[in-house]
Amino acid sequence: MSSPIPTNPASTVQAIYRLHETREAAKPPRSHLGASVIGRPCERALWYAFRWATPASFSGRMLRLFERGQLEEARFVAELRGIGTEVLEVDPETGRQFRYIDVDGHFGGSMDGAACGLPEAPKSWHVTEFKTHNARSFGELKNKGVREAKPEHWAQMQCYMGWSGMDRALYLAACKDTDELYAERIEADPLAFIELVEKARRIIHAAEPPVRISNDPAWWVCKMCDHRAVCHGECAPASTCRTCAHSTPVPGGEWHCGHWQDAIPLEAQQAGCDAHRFIPSTLAFAEPLDATPEGAVIYACRVDGQKFVNGESGTEVKDENGEFLPVYPSAELAGLPVTMIADPFISVAKTTFAATVEIPA
Repeated sequence: MSSPIPTNPASTVQAIYRLHETREAAKPPRSHLGASVIGRPCERALWYAFRWATPASFSGRMLRLFERGQLEEARFVAELRGIGTEVLEVDPETGRQFRYIDVDGHFGGSMDGAACGLPEAPKSWHVTEFKTHNARSFGELKNKGVREAKPEHWAQMQCYMGWSGMDRALYLAACKDTDELYAERIEADPLAFIELVEKARRIIHAAEPPVRISNDPAWWVCKMCDHRAVCHGECAPASTCRTCAHSTPVPGGEWHCGHWQDAIPLEAQQAGCDAHRFIPSTLAFAEPLDATPEGAVIYACRVDGQKFVNGESGTEVKDENGEFLPVYPSAELAGLPVTMIADPFISVAKTTFAATVEIPA
């Protein structure tokens, strides 16, 4: 007689979710500003993403859902070929996925492919864009069309048409709930393409965060934004080279460090260094007051006026009354809630005992 199966059905599920989370954690952040997001309305949020201000954090379930959309692409290609359409998944000139780079190598994207021989237009080549939607999103798409329902996707296709020279795009979508399909042909808008590239240029070369789309953190767009906490002054951003006042994007898709007077390798950008100093305006909860000859920056917290210093560990800075100020290396300040920075007890602990502050798990 066999023993009963233990009631722990979630262990396998959780292991699969952790698998996706582990794989995602091993990937570096996207190095460029992507065509897939340039249609988003808030330039400030795009700037934060380009500057790696907020570490991406998705559950294993969500990562698996993203992967499902990617897996659907092969099915779309097979179906298009099955009805007699010619589909190119890779660039014939390179043998690799269609890849486009613009704005000094910092803006670009990878196109799903190109197709010719569609029943609606047998002779025209089309950019192909494949997407999956839930039932609500799919219903909105059918009712409003791509440009109104999914402006990000419309902008993405405008970029690919502008870069490739094709003047048509095929948007092919599947409803994940019913497997119903939706297809729409999109016409190229050359003026929109120019405006999107110029938008990318503004974001990439902006030395500080652009103006917020809204000053209300409870507004639905802000509420859903990955960068809400940093943008609205709830915490400090990540201490990557891209949030450092010394770094600048330069031609060739590279970054230059003004402190070390050298190029910053991509693999080093995520970690930063001890000389990291936050771009002052990325600390939305604080007002910069002064800087020391050594390069430490003195701030006043907007919550209660509490002063603190962004500088290297071991730095000693006094206020006008001769009192030592709490010093936070960027790596310690990163992600720290403003409530902790403004806490008088923590400030005393730092100045008296050289304490370090960690975010509670």
